[in-house]
Formats: sequence, C-alpha cells, structure tokens
Amino acid sequence: MTVAEREWDATALERETTTVLRRLVGFNTVNPPGNERPALEYLASYLRTAGFETELLGTREDRPNLIATLSGAADGPTLGFLGHVDTVLADPSEWTHDPWSGEVADGFLWGRGAIDMKSQVAAEAVGAMSLAGAGWRPALGRLKLMFVCDEETGGALGARWLTEQRPEKVACDLLVNEGAGEVFEYAGRRRYGVCCAEKGIFRFELTVRGVAGHASLPRMGDNALLKLVPVLEKLGRSELAYDVGPVPAALLRELGEDPDDPAAAVARIAAADPLLAALVEPLLGVTMAPTMVHASDKINVIPSRAWVRVDCRVPPGLSTERVQQRVAEALGESSDQVELDFTEIITGNESPIETPLMEAISRWVEASDAGAGTVPVVLSGGSDSRWFRAAFPECVAYGFFPQRHMSMHETAPLVHSANERIDVRDLGFAAQFFRDIARDLLG
Repeated sequence: MTVAEREWDATALERETTTVLRRLVGFNTVNPPGNERPALEYLASYLRTAGFETELLGTREDRPNLIATLSGAADGPTLGFLGHVDTVLADPSEWTHDPWSGEVADGFLWGRGAIDMKSQVAAEAVGAMSLAGAGWRPALGRLKLMFVCDEETGGALGARWLTEQRPEKVACDLLVNEGAGEVFEYAGRRRYGVCCAEKGIFRFELTVRGVAGHASLPRMGDNALLKLVPVLEKLGRSELAYDVGPVPAALLRELGEDPDDPAAAVARIAAADPLLAALVEPLLGVTMAPTMVHASDKINVIPSRAWVRVDCRVPPGLSTERVQQRVAEALGESSDQVELDFTEIITGNESPIETPLMEAISRWVEASDAGAGTVPVVLSGGSDSRWFRAAFPECVAYGFFPQRHMSMHETAPLVHSANERIDVRDLGFAAQFFRDIARDLLG
C-alpha cells in the first residue's frame, strides 16, 4: 500500500506530516544563499505520486519555485495553498537540538523552519496529497500548491517574481498562506487569528548635521552624533497616535473592546494579558523602531553628519504623509533639526473580512475546537500574500495555520529564534485543516 492509499485519520496525518517536515528541515535552505531546489524537488516528487501536475520555474537553476496543480471536472475557483521553504540563519551552538536535524523530542519537532514555515508547507502538502492520492478531484475549479523560494529576503526570486512575471501560473481566487492561526484565549474564549491584512514597510533615515573637527579639540566642531541623541531618546519614548483600520477595528470588536477608544482597549488587554497587548498594539497604527546608527568613519574625526535608520511599519491605506506626521509628533521641536528620507517603501494591503473563505475557516474552527472562534488580524511584519493581493485584486488572501496545542504566547518568541520547534500534534491538526478546507471550497 502506497502512502497515498492509506486511511487518513488524525494519527496518520500527524505521523505523515511529521515525516515530511523532518525531511524539509533536513534541507539547509538558509537564505542567503537559499539553495531551495533539493527541498522543492522532494516536494514535487511527493505530490506527483498523488496525481498533481508539477512544474519548477524561476530565474536561477538552484532557486526555483514549485507549482503543483490538481484540476477538477468543471470550471470553478482556484484555491491556492502558498508556502516558502527558505529560512533565516541558525547558530547550532545556541540550540538544544541541531537546527537541521528535525529531531522529535519531548513532543516537539525541533529545527529551523519548524514554525516559519516548513511546518505549514508540510501540512499543506500532506493535506492535499491525502485527498488526491485517494482519488479525490475538485468538483469545481482547481487546487494549486505554490511552494516558493526567497521569501525571507523579499521574494524577488520567489512570489514577487511569479506574480509579476508569470502571473498566469499562479493566479488564484482564494489563497491560504502564513501569518496567523495560533490559538490564544481572551475573556474566557479560545480564539484563532486569521490574517486578513499586513502592514507596509516605510523605512526611512533621519539625518542631523554638524561641523567636522579634530577629535582632540572637541569644542572646535559641532558633533552631529551628540545632536542625534535626543532624536533617539524621543523615538524611544514616543507613544504614537493610533490609526485603526477596518481589520484591527474588527479584531477589537471581536475581543469585546471599543475600536473608537483604542488606548483604553489596549490598557484593558494589557491588564489581562500583557503579551497579548504587546502583539495587538502594533496592529493599531504606525510603528517606528530605530535599528541602525552611523556617524564618523574615523575615530579621530568629529562627525559633521549622523543618521539613524528606522524600520517603520504602516497600516494598509496610509501614505508617506501620515508617516511624516507621526515622525513630527514623536520628535516635537527636534523635528526641525532632522532631514527625513524614505529608503524603502512597500505599501501594505488587505483582503475583505466577510468572504466565503472566512466563513469556511470559521466553520472548521468551530467544528474542530468546541467553543472556539476566529478573529481577523493584521500581520505586523510581511509575507508573500502581499504580492498576490497586488497582482490579483479580486484574490482573497488570508494567513492561517491552525495550532491548537501550542499557543500564540508559546509560538511568537520562537520565530527566527533559537530552539524553534512545534508540537507534533499541531502538525496533524493543520494537515486536517488543509484537507478539509479543500473539500469544503472545491467540492
């Protein structure tokens, strides 16, 4: 009996997804350099055995993207499962288990990518394979699995390239990607976030000017680095006004809070759950995190110029003018002494909240975890979903990878960190979701 012909109960799905994830973790796909081809060839072979048509395409031989398609008997919507197989780096000396071992210990599978996001790739692949291998085909439309390279450095070789240069290969009506799904509890109810939007990146540089001089005569110059200090202090102390968009407003309402009074809502959430508040508050407006500083290039030269680079994340629908306004508010009188230059702008985007895809996810959560519900959330970082929303305006793209046994509080600190791991029970739980959602939406 082949893998595809097995009976797929919860235990079998957990075991198979664990096996696939262990294989994926074993491929070192740290980006850069990436080298995703071996992992994607493995997935292509795995899906072909179940009847998927597969294609590897990209701009570099060692860094392709996999498109796997299962077509139905009649025209209908295209449901896409999206995932990236590249990861950030890992220092084995900081880990309890080797980051490329995929070791299972203490009920967890350990390794780089165990959360971000080879686990979801494995669950998507197993959920789809378990259906297709048993002979299922969509009654309407098609199921398309898209496993890509290069997400961790912006997608220029991966999802961005596909959506901009080969859109006919990846066009879809409904898309499930990373971004949310870990369970959390608030006001006595278990909830699963569904990522409906993501913030944009509006990185900028703040520069202050002085007068150069010899460092042995400190008062002969005008040290720009010292003039930068109050700018940094004000950025660190600033409490920016909120800009609550449709998705975070819906999130607050679902939590029983008033979106018209976000400050009070954050205070109440913080009183009940400080970590939850730390995760929710950045979704309610512009955030600015200074991350890089530069002044003199020589130890004995008083700098005439000093700059700080700020990683700024902006809710969908807001522009550079709003960022400039928030910077001015944060710096106060100091804003007249700095020059602001934007160095990178990628606007955020969002999908509607009330859609058949949201209804299907909510039905599944309610059936799979009695008493639980879904809430819409915004991704504070970024994902490949943004490229699909931009290329296909009618595409409803959500981030959802359900984790019932490992909460958001446990998962969030492990992303891009040492000892990344996932509860193996959640691997079967997620694979069941991808299996069920395909049947629900495609028949």
